[in-house]
Amino acid sequence: MSVTTRAYEEVVDFIAAGSDSNGVAAFRPSEAARRRVAELVEREKDDSLTPDERSELDHYLQLEHLMRLAKARARRFTAHE
Repeated sequence: MSVTTRAYEEVVDFIAAGSDSNGVAAFRPSEAARRRVAELVEREKDDSLTPDERSELDHYLQLEHLMRLAKARARRFTAHE
């Protein structure tokens, strides 16, 4: 796996490993992933992303949106337990 895919690969790994509602609600990307995404966002502002980096950022943002939806649903499920 290349260094550039790690920001979103850990979200994919988390989903693939399975989790209960509490685990989904508590999920946070690693510090390294957060730094990588912040770097990509900053470079996007400067319009200096390569096509591969643009793709990496797009994948991460899609998965981030999915995780936000899953976390909201997980919190609702745990509230009813």
